[in-house]
Amino acid sequence: MTVAVLSDVHGNRQALEAVIADATSQGAEVWWVLGDLVAIGPEPVPTLEVLANLPAVEITRGNTDRYVLTDDRPRPDADEVVTDPTLLPLYALLQRSFAWTGGAVAACGWLDWLGDLPLEVSMTLPDGTTVLGVHATPGHDDGDGISPDRPAEDLRRDLASCGAAIVIAGHTHLATDRVVGSVRAVNAGSVSNPITDDLRASYVLVHSDRHGHHLEHRRVGYDRDGFLAAVARSGHPASEYIASFQRGEQVRHRPSGRA
Repeated sequence: MTVAVLSDVHGNRQALEAVIADATSQGAEVWWVLGDLVAIGPEPVPTLEVLANLPAVEITRGNTDRYVLTDDRPRPDADEVVTDPTLLPLYALLQRSFAWTGGAVAACGWLDWLGDLPLEVSMTLPDGTTVLGVHATPGHDDGDGISPDRPAEDLRRDLASCGAAIVIAGHTHLATDRVVGSVRAVNAGSVSNPITDDLRASYVLVHSDRHGHHLEHRRVGYDRDGFLAAVARSGHPASEYIASFQRGEQVRHRPSGRA
């Protein structure tokens, strides 16, 4: 059995389709998509249409999906803006960005589907290994998440009651594969909005049979010019911010995991 695990698609249909093509060529039969599906990207509805039509797919919600569905927002909040009025442009942009995505999703009838997504998915591999899929950490769609350099003791506390041998997440956009206590903590990286100096889409394949399993980090190039054209057409209020990822202007880390 081969499971493709991806996260943080962020409304990037071009990158998503490239990952699906690559994973299919590698024999993927089961699909996990671990949240942050639509927001901060130009094509939320086409992205959902592609995801919902994957065979044998299980999907969780992430923190940005929650922002689309509710009044929750990332910082700064209104009180912080009152204290520091220079934060007002960022606050206004965040409000407009998630409202834009929410409007697009609602207009095409996807809000209930998005709202019904669970926080976690789980499976037992053919060799008996238990795997938990989350967006950030077990029970949470936000927070520090799984990353290569997070202190082991902090991450151990988040994973302590997970009940699985392997936890796979997204959220931090940082491909990770490390052992913390008795848990193998894996991050699939991000399909879109990269923050490493490898701008390709990142995801994980889990290969398994009754004799054992192994995980493979993969990176996939895609038509970034086509994506930028979609951004320009979309009228998204945060178009310039979204495009900046594709230009490598949001790089904060070197890539981790096997390419």
